[in-house]
Parts: sequence; structure tokens; C-alpha cells
Amino acid sequence: MSFQIALNFEDGVTRFIEANGQETVADAAYRQGINIPLDCRDGACGTCKCFAEAGSYELGDEYIEDALSEDEVAQGYVLTCQMRAASDCVLRVPASSTVCKTQQASFEASISDVRQLSESTIALSIKGESLSSLAFLPGQYVNLNVPGSDQSRAYSFSTLQKDGEVSFLIRNVPGGLMSSFLTGIAKAGDSMTLAGPLGSFYLRQIQRPLLLLAGGTGLAPFTAMLEKIAEQGSPHPVHLIYGVSNDFDLVELDRLQALSARIANFSFSACVANPQSQHPLKGYVTQHIEPCHLNQGDVDVYLCGPPPMVEAVNLYIREQGITPANFYYEKFAAAA
Repeated sequence: MSFQIALNFEDGVTRFIEANGQETVADAAYRQGINIPLDCRDGACGTCKCFAEAGSYELGDEYIEDALSEDEVAQGYVLTCQMRAASDCVLRVPASSTVCKTQQASFEASISDVRQLSESTIALSIKGESLSSLAFLPGQYVNLNVPGSDQSRAYSFSTLQKDGEVSFLIRNVPGGLMSSFLTGIAKAGDSMTLAGPLGSFYLRQIQRPLLLLAGGTGLAPFTAMLEKIAEQGSPHPVHLIYGVSNDFDLVELDRLQALSARIANFSFSACVANPQSQHPLKGYVTQHIEPCHLNQGDVDVYLCGPPPMVEAVNLYIREQGITPANFYYEKFAAAA
């Protein structure tokens, strides 16, 4: 039996390898051409120390305290020269991808669907045989090349990969290079190139309640995360607050409703900042965070939105005198 190991490098690049239960993760990485830090191979030097963010594994006892202490083992650190996977795992590697002689993967695909969901939001789906081998952690992004140019734009996956197809929610920036292509030129069958996956904003193992905060097209990584949660379930409550500027910015509410029917512990609300809104909930995301959502700090907060929103949420949580167990965030700014 083999397992999928996600290697997250410190420069944001993620590469996936397959490891069987009989080989060490280090051996599996080198077998597949990824030279993660390694020296002695005997559990004596600590050079290959990484942090395991998710998954089950065996470390054995053939390593010394100087290389990996009991406290480090308790925290989740591993020696990849000793680690043998017992499930899919996620490892944080304290080195850049270039040092490890790897790079982000590139894929060719074609547009399967492009739709304008609203005045401000475009839905793009691409499909290709090469994408069948594309693996990513829900929440991550790729760089999509703008056809007819040498430029690319970064977009988070809004779905999991299925049958070689992935999707994105893209903000419609008037006059923007990608927006102009998608709204004026793009059609099914057009070729696109993507490189990745990238980013440290992704769903970790669920160990406590989750509070998900989305601003505008910052909803995209959360719909991918929620698809994953729908597949695996959650032992803890998951609540999403989705905030936009205007009524026409609200998209994918039917999809969120469908996900709430599939995930027993999931609830969501949507709010509109414009005071002239006809939507039932008005105001900013911070105005709709309830004390129960912060669970006295025993909560993992995930936040994706424009910089002012990220700063406002940071300030709000500090003002409540609460420190979340974990706070993961992704800032984004629309690119022309």
C-alpha cells in the first residue's frame, strides 16, 4: 500500500510524492527526484528534521535524542530518514524547493467552462489529461498563464480535482488582463497553462472548531476546503462567514447550502457591507462573529480576503482578548 505525501517547502512550493509503508519518506523523496535535506540516514544528525502537519506515521526507535527529542516528537517533528507513512501525510520542509532540486510543476489544460456569475465574479473551469495527476491541498493556489501574453495571475482552486477538471472563482477587474480575456475572448477548448500548487494557506487536520472568514472571491479556497470536509467529515463545528461589498457580489450561495446539507457540523452566513443592501445581513464580517464562533480561543481561524479585511479581523480578535489556537490567513489584491 502506498500513501501520498505533500512536501511543503519554505518558498511556498508544494510537491507530492508516493511512499509505501516499507520505505522511509526520505528514500521515497529521493527515488522521485526530490532531494530533501539529508545527511546521515541513521537518525543521528537531525538534518532531515521536518514538521508533520497531518497524517499517521511510524518513527521507530533507531534515532538518538540529540537528533530528535521527546518534546519535538510530541510537537509533531519527524526525521524523514526514519519516518514511514501509515496514511497520507503533510510535511513542512525547512528548505526551499530550489535547494531540494525541485520546482513547481507545470500543466497544460483547456477551458471546459467560463461563466460570469455576477458583475464582479467569473467562474472558470479547465480540464485536461495532465490534470488527472495534479494534486494540491484544499486552499492552495496556482499561477494561471494569461493566453496571448507572458504574464500569469494567481488563483485559488475553488473545487477539488475531479476527472482531470478544476475550477476557480475569479474577480472581474475592469480592464484587467485576465478579466478581459475571460469576458471577451475565452471560449471552451482554449488552451491554458498552470503552474503550482503553491501557498501555505490550506486545510490542516481538524482538531477543534473552525471559523472560516471569506471576503469576496476569497470564498474560493473555502469551497475547496468544504468539499474536502464533505468527503472526510468533521468531528467539530465548522462555521463560515462570507462577506461582500454589494448584493451583486454574492455568489455560490446555492453551493454553500448544498455543502451544509452534506456536512453535519457546517453552518454559514453571508453579509453585505453596503448599507443600501437588500440582503438580510448587513455590515462587515467582524460584525457577525459571535462569541461561540471563537470558542474562548479553542478554535482554528482561516481568513482569506483583501488586506483591509485581514487587518480588520486581526484587530477585532485582539480586541476580544482572545488568541486562537491557530490563525491562518491569505491576503490578496486584484491584479490588473
